[in-house]
Amino acid sequence: MTVSMLIDCDPGIDDALALALAAGSTLDLRGITTVGGNVGLDLTTANALALREFLDLGDVPVVPGCSGALVRGPMDAAHVHGAGGLGDAVLPQAVRGAGEGHAADFIISTLQDHPGEITLVATGPLTNIALAVRREPRIVDWVRDFVIMGGSYTRGNHNPAAEFNILTDPEAAAIAFNAGWTVTQIGLDVTLTARLTLPILNRMRDLGRLSSLILPSVQYYSPVTEESGPALHDAVAVAHVIDPTLLTLTPAEVQVETAGHYTTGMTVTDFSSPAPNTLVATHLDVDRFWQLMIDAYGRLAGRLG
Repeated sequence: MTVSMLIDCDPGIDDALALALAAGSTLDLRGITTVGGNVGLDLTTANALALREFLDLGDVPVVPGCSGALVRGPMDAAHVHGAGGLGDAVLPQAVRGAGEGHAADFIISTLQDHPGEITLVATGPLTNIALAVRREPRIVDWVRDFVIMGGSYTRGNHNPAAEFNILTDPEAAAIAFNAGWTVTQIGLDVTLTARLTLPILNRMRDLGRLSSLILPSVQYYSPVTEESGPALHDAVAVAHVIDPTLLTLTPAEVQVETAGHYTTGMTVTDFSSPAPNTLVATHLDVDRFWQLMIDAYGRLAGRLG
């Protein structure tokens, strides 16, 4: 069965490689909305537009949203993703521009027009999602599934307690987790188990034009050795939509810390709660994940030439 997906993202190296995974799969991509995160909104939107054309995604709408958090000052991860957001990868500038309107309204209208059909995936800060929920609470009933890459039930990455996407806008994350739907949370606990090593990267070198995105971006992201390399966090969320058997999901109640001096942005996870609001990813079949990635990239490369 073909799954329809709407992705809210902040490209970003791992967002770009997640979009490439979607492009090489059987997913029906209904739209790309952008948010400020890894880099500023102007760059995340420009990158999404360039990726739409580079990955041959056709007329998939790209609609920009929030440039910053609901109530906090700006953050970014340009020190990780590069000033332009895609490391050393240089894509042709997009010919076509973004769609009109705001990402939150596009999310609302798309889910309203196709109730029960579309999986909403968020791989950046949850600002657009929170705004959409505030404007139209019924989207929690219209969505097929809501999947995020963010958070952790153990440790953070941007600080000891918090993962970057959640920390960038914890108030938005708190709204999203308590909106009334079941969140599928794919956090650092599983994404960090799937690191791109040199043997895996070598299997991705002969991908024609696609290699000009993959190789210079991932090698900027982090050194790649025989034993270790970067974790392609966002690709795990898209892989879950393609094949839900890759992950073990455990019910839990997740609340986002918004007031802690040292713990702001922490996803506080209670696996024993009688009122779970989240399915938390606790294990990833790493070998099958990489095989899915390599197969999808191979199909995409064959199409792109």
